[in-house]
Amino acid sequence: MDKIKIYLAKPIGAARRLWQKPVLSSVPSTVVLKCDPSSISFTADGEPQITSAETLQALKEASHCLVSLLQPVVFPTETVYGLGALSLNSTASSRIFSTKGRPPDNPLIVHVSSTAMLRSLLPPNYIFSEAYQVLMDHFWPGALTLLFPSDPNLIPTIITANQPKVAIRMPSHPVARALIAIANAPLAAPSANSSGKPSPTRAEHVLRDLGGKVQIILDGGPCDVGLESTVVDGLHDDGNIRVLRPGGVTVEDIERVLQERMQGEGRIPKVFVHRRDFKDDVLEEKPTTPGMKYRHYSPSVPVTLLRTSHPPEGTNPVDHVAFLTSLKTSAIDFQRPAKVGLLLPSDSPLMEVFLQETGIEWRTYHIGAISEPAVTAQRLFDGLLTLDEEGVDLILIQEIAEEKEGLAVMNRVQKAAGTEEWIKIT
Repeated sequence: MDKIKIYLAKPIGAARRLWQKPVLSSVPSTVVLKCDPSSISFTADGEPQITSAETLQALKEASHCLVSLLQPVVFPTETVYGLGALSLNSTASSRIFSTKGRPPDNPLIVHVSSTAMLRSLLPPNYIFSEAYQVLMDHFWPGALTLLFPSDPNLIPTIITANQPKVAIRMPSHPVARALIAIANAPLAAPSANSSGKPSPTRAEHVLRDLGGKVQIILDGGPCDVGLESTVVDGLHDDGNIRVLRPGGVTVEDIERVLQERMQGEGRIPKVFVHRRDFKDDVLEEKPTTPGMKYRHYSPSVPVTLLRTSHPPEGTNPVDHVAFLTSLKTSAIDFQRPAKVGLLLPSDSPLMEVFLQETGIEWRTYHIGAISEPAVTAQRLFDGLLTLDEEGVDLILIQEIAEEKEGLAVMNRVQKAAGTEEWIKIT
């Protein structure tokens, strides 16, 4: 797989695990059905109103595939495209794992279309905390997943990986929410990709990866957020909020909303971020939510993370000239220059000096400016998949500040990258 060998870089993260390959189903071909999100609206109680006959028919066909055939379908959300199946049916949910090649101890997120559907999944005596009520009022529908107590008599253990908590969210994408409502059933839905690959943000990403393995892909256009949802656990006795996976809702926004909406309600919960503010080895080994245990988001070519901030003590950054020389000499077995993809901010100093190097064939994908982490989040996965499709030998990603959407971006980048390199411009 590694067409280019970079000897300067140091490995990061755990070695990528090899799981079973996705299982080909008996699907003769995959049908892509167009949906118009603008044709869908919702009543106060969450019932979809659809003005496009084509979109309504597509949603009905997808619902039939889910409910009658117990087959998974692909649908867009505001975060990434999801591979959905009936969450309360073990047979249907198991097909998510076989289609993706997903390890069985990696739990799934359940998607609902209304508060009534959410309550139907919870223990009858469960009462929302004040913090949860605030977060749901402000961020639902949207890119926020909350952990709730799980009733194993209702929710199959295949969904929760035998854990006592279940992750649930209400997507804001009209196609996703309408599909759940028409199926009249909560849907378990991880990202619609082979396990370990970058998450898809366009229907064509899914078709290239899972074409022939699913019956229906609902094409609702590119995803607005571009990264998976933020996962929050607020079930601890201390009442504080623990962000287990940063994502489409920023930590800063969660803190702000809690501060604004819980004034006068007693103690305002603190917000802690996993691996930034606390570490939980037991949770990482037996996670209650996706994205904690395994390496993810890796294209088929090597990815190197370029660090340009203050290096840790004992680390000597490599000057950019030496790094570029290493890229050229590493391709000595080729009868052509190395083809390298760049996922760098448009105003990065590295962009200018790299593109001046004529001994390398560069491929660039614009991910916004340094001051635009939301743009970087939206474009990250599309950039990885686009450069991979263009046949580059290596992808270079520059770090961004772990603030706002940048926290979620760096969470994904560090999982995608096999190596990192500290660079200085001389």
